[in-house]
Amino acid sequence: MRTVEEHQRVVAGLITARAPARVPIAEALGLVLAEDVVAPLSLPGFDNSAMDGYAVVADDVASATPEHPVRLPVAEDIPAGRTGVLTLKPGTAHRIMTGAMMPAGATAVVPVEATDAATDTVEIRAGAEPGRHIRRAGEDVTAGTTVLSARQALTPAALGLAAALGLGELTVIPRQRVLVMSTGTELVAPGTPLAPGQIYESNAVMLAAALRDAGAEVVASPMTGDDVDSFRAALARHIGQADLIITTGGVSAGAYEVVKDALGAGSSATPGSGGAVEFVKVAMQPGMPQGCGAVDGTPIVTLPGNPVSALVSFEVFLRAPLRAAMGSRQPERPRRTAVLTEDLKSPRGKRQFRRGVLDAESGTVTSYGPPASHHLRWLASANCLLEIAEDVDTLPAGSQVRVWDLG
Repeated sequence: MRTVEEHQRVVAGLITARAPARVPIAEALGLVLAEDVVAPLSLPGFDNSAMDGYAVVADDVASATPEHPVRLPVAEDIPAGRTGVLTLKPGTAHRIMTGAMMPAGATAVVPVEATDAATDTVEIRAGAEPGRHIRRAGEDVTAGTTVLSARQALTPAALGLAAALGLGELTVIPRQRVLVMSTGTELVAPGTPLAPGQIYESNAVMLAAALRDAGAEVVASPMTGDDVDSFRAALARHIGQADLIITTGGVSAGAYEVVKDALGAGSSATPGSGGAVEFVKVAMQPGMPQGCGAVDGTPIVTLPGNPVSALVSFEVFLRAPLRAAMGSRQPERPRRTAVLTEDLKSPRGKRQFRRGVLDAESGTVTSYGPPASHHLRWLASANCLLEIAEDVDTLPAGSQVRVWDLG
C-alpha cells in the first residue's frame, strides 16, 4: 500500500506548467505573471488638477480671504480630456476640472468650494500655496520602472494599473486545462427524473467547482456509463483539449470498474497511441483506491467514486500541484494545529481525513459528521479537514490535531 506522501509525489510529478502566453487583461484576473511589467510611460502622464476649481498663479491669490476676496477674469474652461497645452497669464484664472491638464504658468488650484463658481469673473475667497491640488507628472509611476513582478498574482488593482499604463495584454502562466469525467451507469444529470436505482451525478459538478476555485479551467465534464467502449470514446473526443484528465469512479476492486477495465493492465490504456495508468491503494481514509499515469501523453489521475472520497482526494493530491503549476506562491491550503474538543478513534495504518469545524478564535476543532465516504452533507458544511496520522488509533479530547483550513 502506497503512503499519502508517496502518492502526492507521483501525482505532483505528472503536472507541469504550460508555456507562458499573452492574454488580454480582461481575461487575466487571478493569473500569475510570467515576467516583470515595466512601465512604458509615467503616471500621471502630465501635471493635472486634483480638484474641480480654478488654476491660478499662487501669488495672485495669496491675500484672498472670505472678507477680502480676489477677483480674476476666467480666460479658459478646461474640462478633463481637453487636448493642447494652454498658457495661464498672470492675473487670470482658468476654470479646470479634476484630471484636466494644468495650463503652463499655473502654480496652484483653488477648489471650487473656495470660490463663487463664476465662469466670467471668479471670486477667490482663499489663498493657495504653490503646488496645491496639483498632481505632478510621474509622481505615481515613472516610465521605465518595474511596477509588477513576475510570479505576482493579478488582482483587480494590478489589472487597473496595467490598463492605466496602456497595456492591453500581459504575459502570464496560463490556467491548467482539465477534463473531468464521471463514470457510472447509475448516474443521471441533475434535473432529470430518477428511475429506481439511479442517483444524480454530483462528482463532476463538485470537482469542476473545486478546479475553478483553484484557478484551473474545466474544458469539459462528460458523464459515461460502465461501458469500456463508451468511456474510451468520450475520452477520445476531449483528450486533445486538456493538460490533465481527472476521472471519478470505476477504480475499486469490484465488477464493472470501467476506468480500470479501460486503462489498467492488459488494456490498450488509451483510445489512441498508447499510455500507462497504474492503479494503487493509498493508506488513507477516505480515498484508498487511486490511480494515475498518462493517456496519449496526457496525465491522468483517477479518483474514487464516492463523493467525499473524490473531493478529499482532490484536496490531498491535486489542488496544490495544480496551483503550483499555475505559479501560485502559496499553493497549499493553510494548515495549523488545533485542540480537539472530543475523543476520536481512527483506523490504525491509514491516514484519516475527518470533516471538522474549526473555531479559529478559540483554536479548537470538532469533528463533524460520520467518517464514511458517502456523507456529503457534512463535508458541505465543514470548514476544515482533520488529519490523523497512520500510527494513531485514539485521540482524547484536548489533543493537538493537524487541521487543513478549507475556509
